[in-house]
Amino acid sequence: MHVRLSRLVPVLLVCLPVLAAKPPASPPEPLPGDAMIEAYLARLTSEVEAPFPGNFKTAEEWLSRRPELRKQLQYMLGLDPLPERTPLNATVTGTLQRDGYVVDLLHYQSRPGLYVTANLYRPAAIPAGERLPAVLYVCGHGNRGRNGVKTGYQSSPIWFAKHGYVCLIIDTVQLSEIAGIHHGTYRERRYWWVSRGYTPAGVECWNGIRGLDYLASRADVDPERIAVTGLSGGGASTVYLAAMDDRVKVAVPISGWSDLTCYVADSTVNRHCDCMFVYNAYTWPWTQIAALIAPRPLLFINSDADALFPMDGNERISNRLERFYSLFGAGDRFETLVSIGGHAYRQDIRQGVYRFINSHLKNDPRPVTDSEQDLVTGEGTKAVYPIPLEKLRVFPRDEDLPKDQINTRIDELFVPMANVEVPGAGDFEPWKANLLKRLRETSFRQFPELITPPAGELPAGDMAPLQSEEGITIYVRRLAADEKPGRCLLALTGPEGVATQPSWLDDLRRPDDEVLLCETRGQGRTRWDTKSPPNRVVRSHPLVGRTVDAGRVWDVMAAIRSARTTIKPGVPVQLVGQGTEGIIAAYAALFEPDVAGVTLIDPPMSHMDPKAPVLMNVLRVCDIPDVLGALAPRPLTLIGAKGEGVEKVRKIYEAAGASDRLTIR
Repeated sequence: MHVRLSRLVPVLLVCLPVLAAKPPASPPEPLPGDAMIEAYLARLTSEVEAPFPGNFKTAEEWLSRRPELRKQLQYMLGLDPLPERTPLNATVTGTLQRDGYVVDLLHYQSRPGLYVTANLYRPAAIPAGERLPAVLYVCGHGNRGRNGVKTGYQSSPIWFAKHGYVCLIIDTVQLSEIAGIHHGTYRERRYWWVSRGYTPAGVECWNGIRGLDYLASRADVDPERIAVTGLSGGGASTVYLAAMDDRVKVAVPISGWSDLTCYVADSTVNRHCDCMFVYNAYTWPWTQIAALIAPRPLLFINSDADALFPMDGNERISNRLERFYSLFGAGDRFETLVSIGGHAYRQDIRQGVYRFINSHLKNDPRPVTDSEQDLVTGEGTKAVYPIPLEKLRVFPRDEDLPKDQINTRIDELFVPMANVEVPGAGDFEPWKANLLKRLRETSFRQFPELITPPAGELPAGDMAPLQSEEGITIYVRRLAADEKPGRCLLALTGPEGVATQPSWLDDLRRPDDEVLLCETRGQGRTRWDTKSPPNRVVRSHPLVGRTVDAGRVWDVMAAIRSARTTIKPGVPVQLVGQGTEGIIAAYAALFEPDVAGVTLIDPPMSHMDPKAPVLMNVLRVCDIPDVLGALAPRPLTLIGAKGEGVEKVRKIYEAAGASDRLTIR
């Protein structure tokens, strides 16, 4: 029996409503910056993807770099430092006796208060002292409400238990009996996830690592024979987990993995949940993540008409991995399976999964002829499961849910935030140098030491286009100025762009000021589609190792360099901006020594603030008060700044011996 996906694993993200028949809506009119940013992202994607696997010539070269590469992936998953392996406190809350197998309803804590609800399927009778092969089944996206997503995937664990395996199937963070959130940047506008370095892919990976800990601790499991598999989101989790943990001896990701060309250049990121991705701080070719599994057995499964994972991406990955496995003389350990149809779990896929795992964990390559037992029948509300979903609950009643759970706020706790101490007397300069070094290594890895000045001068009174970097055009408007300006004010405009002079500029402008209005990428004349969800541009940038706001910092630095070629020598350049733009100006000043001072109006004082710029992993290094303090000894004026962070800025300026250059009002 072929079981349609709607009965087992609904498609990624959300189930779209069925609409009454109506004429198709006309596509929205493109915005002025859409073509620019599309071409820019396509170029970056091509540059990031190009090297692999040709950048590794031998297996020895790869193996020598493998520890470093795994450490980098660990960081990109938000797992560096690796969480402490605290006691699992594994607890069985009930057991179901079935025909030929047993199901334990259990939970464990991957870290204190982070509960992983799971079902353990095992043979009904296991000879004393015998250790069985095991499978960790990681789930995808199939909402089963209070029962947990694991209950909808029961057919495969039943098959494994009936065929001599111990199979642990675990709920995801979002679709658990204690539901957290996967859609932080996709739907919830929690863009601080990027600044924090938090991705639910990291939590899912850690929960899986601790699931391996649990399996390996069991007397009935052979820790040298453990496989991991899963469909859709579970396919992605399979790759991350097998890449991170060598205890996974066999990996079978099913319809859950593609490359950056697919995700970014072809826009399928729009269809995917945040749990599918890491923030690509080290600008890896995406297939390189899966390469960390080599030379262990890997079966790469996809379907030929899967809109979520199109075949062209599957073929690119398969070709790269085939070439890569050949470095180890292990071409027979990498296999592909292509099924005919859409995003689904069909008979040929099940047979392929079971046979591959049997072959490598049991040395049994015989064809599987009984894959179609214990399947779900019926559809929707009429679906009939081998085991009623409610019976598989780990916490049967709502009042049984643990009061100390942190699942619902794990995004705020999982990745530690940096706590930067105020420098002591005489320590300011090394403190600042270390801060800048770490920021360049994390949030601004692509920045050169100095931005190359854009070509051409800025004509007075006009909106002048500047190419701040290849493929990116910004606009600067030069207002009429005194013939002998005392200073140059470079003012950042907001989304409205340079067409309108900001009202707050009137209170800051002096009669002898030269004024430049700067409109960074994605604003004003280069604005692009920001529909939420899926926020495609914002979400695509971290996949190629950048953020939009880091690009805007680059734009301001380019505008500063352009100003130096336009205004008269010796005229000091000062930056001014309001809200988000003010903090972007502060970062630009931090990296651009040719800035005499900065004025910020109503600045957010933490990157956890929704109004703050999104900068990859910045909160693992510092927060906004540290950056503002590092501007010392240059003059800094804060207007309308609030919170404890203001006092920290004051203390850092004191440590720098520059208290008289800090103005707070």
